[in-house]
This record gives sequence, C-alpha cells and structure tokens, in this order.
Amino acid sequence: MIRNYIKTAIQSLKKNKAYSFLNIIGLAIGIACAALIFLWVEDEVSFDSANVKKDRLFLVRVNQKYDTYVFTHSSTPGLFGPSIQQDLPGIVNTCRASESMSFLFSKGDRSVFARGKYADPSIFSMFTLPFVEGNAASAFTQLRSLVITETAAKKFFGDDHNVIGKTIRVDNKQDYSITGVIKDLPANSTLQFEWLMPFKIYFDQNAGLQSWGQNWINTYVELGPDVSAETVNRNLYNYIQKHNPSAISHTFLFAMKDWHLFDEFKDGKLTGGGKIEYVHLFTFIAWIILLIACINFMNLATARSEKRAREVGVRKVLGAGKKMLIAQFIGEALFMSLIAAFIAVIVMLLALPEFNTLVQKQLAMGWFNPSHIVVLLLIALVCGIVAGSYPSLYLSSFNPVSVLKGIKMKDSAAALIRKLLVVMQFVISIVLIISTIVVYLQIQHVKNRQLGFNKDNLIEMPVQGQMAKNYTSIRQDLINTGAVSNVGMADYPIIYGGNNGSSATWDGKPTGSQVLISNRSVSADFFETVGLKILEGRNLALTDTASPFRIVITQSLEKIMGDGSAIGKIIRFEGDTITARVVGVVNNYVYGDMYGKPDPVMFFSVAPKDENVMNVSIKPQADIEKALSAIQVVMKRDNPAFPFDYRFVDDQFNQIFTSEMMVSKLSRVFATLAIIISCLGLFGLAAYTAERRTKEIGVRKVIGASVSAITGLLLKDFLRLVIISCFISFPIAYWIMYTWLNKYQYHIDIQLWVFLAAGLTAIVIAVATISFQSVKAAITNPIKCLRSE
Repeated sequence: MIRNYIKTAIQSLKKNKAYSFLNIIGLAIGIACAALIFLWVEDEVSFDSANVKKDRLFLVRVNQKYDTYVFTHSSTPGLFGPSIQQDLPGIVNTCRASESMSFLFSKGDRSVFARGKYADPSIFSMFTLPFVEGNAASAFTQLRSLVITETAAKKFFGDDHNVIGKTIRVDNKQDYSITGVIKDLPANSTLQFEWLMPFKIYFDQNAGLQSWGQNWINTYVELGPDVSAETVNRNLYNYIQKHNPSAISHTFLFAMKDWHLFDEFKDGKLTGGGKIEYVHLFTFIAWIILLIACINFMNLATARSEKRAREVGVRKVLGAGKKMLIAQFIGEALFMSLIAAFIAVIVMLLALPEFNTLVQKQLAMGWFNPSHIVVLLLIALVCGIVAGSYPSLYLSSFNPVSVLKGIKMKDSAAALIRKLLVVMQFVISIVLIISTIVVYLQIQHVKNRQLGFNKDNLIEMPVQGQMAKNYTSIRQDLINTGAVSNVGMADYPIIYGGNNGSSATWDGKPTGSQVLISNRSVSADFFETVGLKILEGRNLALTDTASPFRIVITQSLEKIMGDGSAIGKIIRFEGDTITARVVGVVNNYVYGDMYGKPDPVMFFSVAPKDENVMNVSIKPQADIEKALSAIQVVMKRDNPAFPFDYRFVDDQFNQIFTSEMMVSKLSRVFATLAIIISCLGLFGLAAYTAERRTKEIGVRKVIGASVSAITGLLLKDFLRLVIISCFISFPIAYWIMYTWLNKYQYHIDIQLWVFLAAGLTAIVIAVATISFQSVKAAITNPIKCLRSE
C-alpha cells in the first residue's frame, strides 16, 4: 500500500509540475531559513557549555544605589576573592582576573599583538581549559609565566612545536617563559583570551588592588556541589561594608548559565531580558516562516482539488475509507516535505557562508551531529503534517456519487479558508516589513545622534613603549605632517566608560545623596582634539596637577552642583582628604550607553606618562590613506620598538550596535523571504483562478472587454485580500515596535509613513506577482478559451 501511495505521489508531482515546483521551493526556502536560525539558536543557548563546572561557577556582580538608579557592574576590590573564600562556607574556590588587555609579543623578528588576562592559578581548576602542553599544576609556579592558546602559539612561534620553556618578550620590557599551551577556547565561550599571566604581577603593579575602597577586577566563584547560591548571597550582601563601612556596594553571585543570555539588569535585579530576547524572537520567526510555507501548500492543494476529485471518487467507490485517503494525502505532503528538506540542505550549504558573515559566527552544518539530523527531519515532519492536514481532510470529504456524476463541487468553505490563509501570510509579511523599517530607523537615529564630540576622522592609538615619554615631540611631529590637526592623551577611549565613583562632595550637596561621577585624566590638548567645547572658564594645564587639583567638569555636573556657575567651586574626595577646584566647564557628551543619558564627568590633568590612549584628529580635507601613512612614518621613527597600532573611533562607535545591526539585517532577510514565499503561493493561486475562469474570460473578450478590464477583474479579489492584511497588520506591528522601542531611553517615534510604505510595498509586490498570470489570461485568444469548453 505504501509503495502504491509513493507511486501515486510521484505521478501527481509529474502531472502538476508547476504546482509541485511552487510547493517544494516554498517549503525548501522555509525549511532552510528555519534550520539556519536553529543553528544560530543552538550556538547561543550552548554558550559556556564546554565548562564541566558550569552549574557551580559564578561571577560576582555589584549593585551600587545612586540618587536616580541602581548601577550593576562586575568590578570588585582586589582583596575580595581570597577574603570571601576564607570567610564564607560553601565557596570552594575563587579566581581574580583582570579585564582583557593587548600586549606586544616579540620573538626574533616576529612581533604580534595578542589579547589576554592576568588571572589567579585557580582559573585552570575552575574553568575547563585542556592543556596541550604543560599542566595546570606547574603553569604559574614561577612569576614570569605565560600560558597561551594554540592559536597564540602559532602566532608567536610559527610552526614550531614543543614551545614549553621558550621565552618571549612582552611589550619590549620583560621576558616571559611559556609554561603551558591550552586548546583554543570555543567561540561560544564568554571567557576569551589568547594568553594568561599570574595575577600576582598585576596585583603588585597596582596599589589600588590592595584597597577595599576601589573596584578593579572580576572575581569568579566556585561553589560546592550542594551549596545554594541564595545562601551565599545572604552573606555576600554586606560583605564589603565589613571592610569598608563607607562603601555602597552590595555583591551577589551571577550564575554562569545566565552570563550570555540573561545579562540585563534593572534596579539591581535581573529583568529576564538580554540576548534571550533575540533567541525567542528568531525562533518565533523561524516557525512563522515555516507556517507561511505550509500555508502555500494548503492553498494550492485545496485550490486544485477539482483536479483530483474524480480520483477521490473512484478510490471511495473501490472501498477506500476516509482515514485511508487522509493517510494517502498526508503521506504525499510528507513526501514533498522530505524532497523540500533535501533541497533545503543544498540551500543551506550555499547560504551558510553569507549567514555566518551576517551573524558574525562560524556555524557548521554538523553532519555527524545526530541532533541536527533529528531536528531537520522533525521540521520536515511538522511541515508535512501541518501542510497536508487541511487538504487531506478537505479532499477525503468529497461525495463520490456527486463527483462521478460530474456535479461541480461547492468550494465556498475552502475558498474562504484560502482567503484567510492568504491574509495571514501577508499580515506576517507586512509586520516584518514594518519591523525592518523601524529597526533600521532606530539604529540610524542613534548613530546620527549629536554626541557632543567629533568621532569622524578621529583615531586612537594605545600608548606603548616611548609614546608617553616622547609625547611632546611625537605630538609636534604628527602636526608637522600637515594631515593632523591636533593630538591629545587620555586614560580611556572617549566612547567608553572609564573610572567612576560617588565619594565627591561639595557645599550644598544633600546629606546621603549619591551621584555617580566618571573621572577622566587627560592632557590639555584632549578637548580640542576630540571636539569638546570649553563653555566656561579655561582649559586644563600641566600645573593643575598640584593640590588642590584644578578640574574641568561637564554641564550636567555643574547643574547637579546647584544654580549658577560652578567655576571656582571646591569638590572634595576621600573624606575631604583631597580637594579640587573647578576651573572650566565643557559641553555634555555621550559615552558608554549610546541610548541613555550619560553620567556627569570631571576631567583631571595628569602627566602624559600616566595615560593609556593617544587621540589623533585628522584634518577633514586630508586624504585618509595618505594621513595614516604619514602618521605611521612618525610612529615608526619616534617609537620604533612597537608596530603602528590604531583604531578609528567611528568604527568603535559602530561596533556598539552589533546586536541591533544583526537584528536589522536579519529582519530584512526574513521580510524578503516571507514576501517571496507568500508570492509563490499567490502566483499559483492566480494561475489557478485564471484557469478556472477561462470560459468567462473568453465570453467577456467576445463581447468587447479590454485586456486592462479583464486584468483588473482578476486582480480585484487578490488586491482586496492584501489591503485587508494591511489593516490587520498595522496595529500588530505598532504594538510590537512600540514595546521594543520603549526599551531605549533615546528612540524614535513611529511615523505614519512607515505603515503606508510597508503597505504600499506589499501591494506593489502582490500586484506584480498576480499581474503576470492576469495579463497572460487576458491576452489569450477567446476562440481557444471557448473551444476548450
């Protein structure tokens, strides 16, 4: 019987080639799209799964309550980790780690930059870091040790093997010995580095790490197998206050399983949001696109029911029951779905490189992963059952007597369902089009925001080697190139948050008030270089480094300090032991959160040797390539031990919107695919409608109807459905986008033209799709139309 069903299905495919092509291609596109999304979802939800102790590892997060909000971050005092391991039961191990840093590694004539961290030796027992050479026990037994990844080993030593014991110079200052080589970390690991050095080096170099009053580093915690994080959190809440009573920091454990997907806090508590929202969104879209493809199948199958009515009648007369017919038609749908799944695999192979570029991952098909094969077959099975369900019920319900007598089947119920399904398809497509437009407009709105500084033609160079020592001469040499307008130094990149604190007080500040203020140390040339304007008072000078310090503040801080000018006012720190006098006020500027209102900033003047970033402003009229070449010549001459390393600030700015840009691009892809799949079905329905009305078209042409009149007649019904779809989709899209935009403080208002543009796009595409069949039917010779009857 099954063999007979397969033969019948193959005959049906051959007999209705165009119909079969539209169905299979629609399903194949839908399956390929869904499968690619599920590959991305799998990668996202499996983040950090390579760690054997994933369920017992935590990052210490810190809540600090200020006047207007609770600030959540991951910086802890340098003494925090060892102290809680000693004092609190249930904590098996802790590991301190610095932020990611970039150093120059030199061996012979080979010099390369690589990023890594300083970390405690416990990192090797807490995290799953398999050693290829060496072992965890001996990795950090000596101070100047260096553990590197396999990729870093190849960068440093080429194809040399057995690098244990070899030395390499770090930042042209100190030789380090390679004591271990570990496997490269998975791409879907939150912890990323190319090298590790003993944390003791970092601890000894930075006095601030030895204080309970400064938050510097990340602290990781490993709990015992049966220890509850909630229990430990009760002891952690006021732990810092026991060592520093004036601290406002409250610590808690943040589980590794939540690091990647749920890292979104509001008022100090997890919101349940983060990247998990994108996982839910794209999973939903994957099923929606599959649904659109299944709707095509239903529509085309029921529309062509008359073609198979006689077959159903004969089978029923010969004894086939309704269940047998349902099984046959669902079997045919499953057969087509499996063919579509096979084609989808080919589509995926062709599309995967572009998809990887789009989502910035290195996803693989995983041919030998059983779960991938199961999921693909499951998708095909679901599509086959869903797509074949209604057509099988509809076809199996035909009355055999009526069919064999040639009585025309009433199609009103099926026609109504087809119209509803077409409306559903276009509602989804229009919602996706509107969402695509709104997401794009929001990104452009923020990217075009007045930042308060000039990011264009501004580059940043990490301060290395002799750059700080020779700053004055390097600055002059750069300006002498004629391509550079100014040069300035700073402790942190301008678009990112630097150091901050809330210990500052001034006359008139309310008792108990907590205001988070960012602290930046800069050279006197910094403001002009980046385009910040001195609005009141004067610029900083090198002489401003003596106590009481002279500082420049932003307008927002001046406003917080009270009415009138802040020039001359005194700000006190660390319990009034340090004082500073305000000598200038600059405009507010956006940094850190590009969607929100940034915290106020105060700028200190320090010697160039204490800065980390050199800012170089290239003249607007200068040729960028020639300017970079000129800058490189200067840096090679004045800082020969280090290669020329730079970043454009506007590139860093664009990287902040990586997630939003990915959503925008994927939205365009999904909207396009939804429209294509919908139009495939619409094309088939238009062809079927024209075929059913052959005699009517012939009669109308004989009595004088024009081609345009007949085309309009055939377009009318479909156009009505698309217009209805617009009216249904508009409020749905508005609600979805309104909810999404409200996540951001700085966002656009949704304009009416967005809906009109999306609706008009859908109408134009639908008309273009239907017109081909309509015009083809309208220009057919009426003699052929009538003779065929």
